[in-house]
Amino acid sequence: MRYPINFCQVCGGPMSDRLAYGKTRRVCSTCGFIYFEDPKVAVAVFIEHEDRILLVRRANNPERGKWALPAGYMDAGEDPREAAAREVREETGLEVEILTLAQVMGPNEFGTSLILIYTARATGGDACPQDDVDALCWLGRADNPPDLAFDSTRVMIAAWKNGA
Repeated sequence: MRYPINFCQVCGGPMSDRLAYGKTRRVCSTCGFIYFEDPKVAVAVFIEHEDRILLVRRANNPERGKWALPAGYMDAGEDPREAAAREVREETGLEVEILTLAQVMGPNEFGTSLILIYTARATGGDACPQDDVDALCWLGRADNPPDLAFDSTRVMIAAWKNGA
């Protein structure tokens, strides 16, 4: 859920809806500043090791208690590959080498506009739950997935199980 922009970040004047550049946008009634809503970008990381993939159990909402790929939001000005490696490190303690951009998805019902899903391989560290994760598991191809949190995780697991 996005909160409305009611006051101009440039001059503090009141914002109102107006047609600008082919779309209704928030425009300052005082100085004319046009607010462009930026997409919220997340990164997720698909780590395979010895024919198993790493999943994390979410400790916070949304989807608390469900399983997902290590993931999180990019910071402004951050390189997407660095954001992906950072999220893995923050959530699992693992250092990874980002290999490929495997999938681009979006939007989802949780406010993310764009999800960049990378493949990676672990290069160091000790896998243990950290940050907003309370458990880790390595899922094998023959294993039934646990209760999954996001479509991005479902799509990647299905492709992996089908040999893609």
